[in-house]
Amino acid sequence: MTRLTRVGCVLAAAGVALFGLAPAKVRGAVFPIAQIFWEYNSTANDLGVHVSLDAEDWKTVEIVHPNGQTIFRVNGGGGFGQLGMTELFFEGAEPSLDEFPLEDLLALFPEAKYTFIGVKVDGHRLQSRPMLSHAIPAGPVVDSHVDGDTVEITWEEVTGPPDGFPDKPIVIVGYQVLVDPFQVTLPATARSVTLPVEFVRSLASGDHPFEVLAIEASGNQTITEGSFSTH
Repeated sequence: MTRLTRVGCVLAAAGVALFGLAPAKVRGAVFPIAQIFWEYNSTANDLGVHVSLDAEDWKTVEIVHPNGQTIFRVNGGGGFGQLGMTELFFEGAEPSLDEFPLEDLLALFPEAKYTFIGVKVDGHRLQSRPMLSHAIPAGPVVDSHVDGDTVEITWEEVTGPPDGFPDKPIVIVGYQVLVDPFQVTLPATARSVTLPVEFVRSLASGDHPFEVLAIEASGNQTITEGSFSTH
């Protein structure tokens, strides 16, 4: 995965919180952020599960599959065990769907609630049960227009899933545009962004990759890659 895509993953996770997609909560202390979601790259045709969580001063975290199996665990030792940790973001492997059948991948991570369990350094317990949805949006159809120092990136509205994916209603809550290191999160009504002139002038001549992400109400997101040239 490129640095550009890794930045996009972190920003998209932040965007989910920005758009008010709160995790499901259970009685007692909860993770302020607990998200599990799919990221699909429509250009590379790869798909994987990402996790983002945040809480103050936790020393252990585990994630439990709907079948009761612990699928992820982290324990802080030494200074981390004494002082605790806060944010955590990680990505599962993203196999190509040309080689790993979609239905097999979805079966590994069924549409259900996953249990996030944490223990803080003071012994208090955290628990949240966010939903992993199979409502995965199609990739935006993107384009770019360059006129001197003016670069505009455009995309078409995303209204459904990719061909061959589960036929579920898709509700887009926002789009993100990434041109490393520039990034911006926009509302669902947006269809274009014009890059700051100062940023464009800082770019070397040549081709520059960009990504547009469509973010679904479930937190699932889909990337389309593109590029533009400057002289």
